[in-house]
Amino acid sequence: MKKIHAAVIVTLICGTAISTHAQMLNRLKQKVSEKTEQKANEILNGKKKPGDSNSGNTGNGGTNSTNGSPSNNTGGGLISTPPDVNQNLTDAEASYKNGSFGESRYAIQQAMLGVELEIGNRVLKSLPASISGLNTVAESDQVTSTGWGWAGLTIQRVYRNDADKQLTVTIANNAMWMSAVNSYLAAGGYAQQSNGQQNWKQIKVKGNRAIIEYNEGSGYKISVPLGQSSLLVYEGINFASEPEITKAAEAVNIDAIKKELGEQ
Repeated sequence: MKKIHAAVIVTLICGTAISTHAQMLNRLKQKVSEKTEQKANEILNGKKKPGDSNSGNTGNGGTNSTNGSPSNNTGGGLISTPPDVNQNLTDAEASYKNGSFGESRYAIQQAMLGVELEIGNRVLKSLPASISGLNTVAESDQVTSTGWGWAGLTIQRVYRNDADKQLTVTIANNAMWMSAVNSYLAAGGYAQQSNGQQNWKQIKVKGNRAIIEYNEGSGYKISVPLGQSSLLVYEGINFASEPEITKAAEAVNIDAIKKELGEQ
């Protein structure tokens, strides 16, 4: 009898616990559902957009009413610091002597990246201060690289006037761009749209083979291969004609750039 009573008691306790647990889960699900519905209504009613921060955030200089933490309203971002070539070479030698070959290899890569960025900055400085009456937009100057070995190296300068005329000069190591330009050059001739207007053809810029394209939306584009891996691209917005954009392209010393990049 005692065993039967004990079994009954255990069954009742377990059943009660399971029932209580199920009720708690149902209440939790109901709360989640209510919160989800509330958020959806806020979004639909325009009170809050997806991705907005907490409603307690008061904006610049304010605090979050939920946890009292301040909002960031200052800071100058990250400092652009190219790798120190000499220091990395010293570190590479020391790591090599200590048998830390992985560290030595990493330091050598950083040194090479530093050299490439220095070359990129020298190329950038060699570009004209103005072209076809358009002045340099100094804050747009950039030299970037996604890795050593010229991988993803990009040198860019933008020229603009007070109106809406602009020329962007880009020197880049970009496999996709090079592949497309080489395909154009290999094909020869020119491409013509159904309305009879020519939209790209081969030309020469200061003796270098190039491709010129025109699009009504984006304007003119001239692509000049500089060797096996580098490409010089001009993008002209609101240039009046092909001769005008070609003359602007000839203002850049292409041979000097090829020599600096080791493409000659």
